[in-house]
Amino acid sequence: MKIRFIVVGKTEAGYLREAVSVYENRLKYYIPFETVYIPDVKNSGKLSEAQLKSKEGKNILAQLNSGDELVLLDEKGGAFSSSEFSLLISKKINAGTKSIVFVAGGAYGFSDEVYAKASSLISLSRMTFTHQMVRLIFIEQLYRAFTIMKGEAYHHE
Repeated sequence: MKIRFIVVGKTEAGYLREAVSVYENRLKYYIPFETVYIPDVKNSGKLSEAQLKSKEGKNILAQLNSGDELVLLDEKGGAFSSSEFSLLISKKINAGTKSIVFVAGGAYGFSDEVYAKASSLISLSRMTFTHQMVRLIFIEQLYRAFTIMKGEAYHHE
């Protein structure tokens, strides 16, 4: 299985880029992994929320390949403990899923077209985080999921 993580916009803060890079490199030990950065929509300040979500949605959908399973990081999604998330990933691997694409959208969420393509929604928390922070939180949880699967000492319960 391969995992891709699509994010809208660049990670601005150097300390967050560095931390994300650490976990990206750790993840590659367990599974083929790639982060795909979609550029921010130009002149976004002149667009309505709906127009911005539509343009971002088209850019997200353009990154998908046939056979990709799309999972959105969304506040309306289901919540998982780290162990439950690990079990979810393990089940996907065992079911023969070839590619999972997780997406962290823009500030206003996703367009209806992106929601329609998604197989599921996952909430990282009921709290709100910056999109910059979501990247680090998600990638660390993905790494944690693989250490749980392997029975490594990183995660404690």
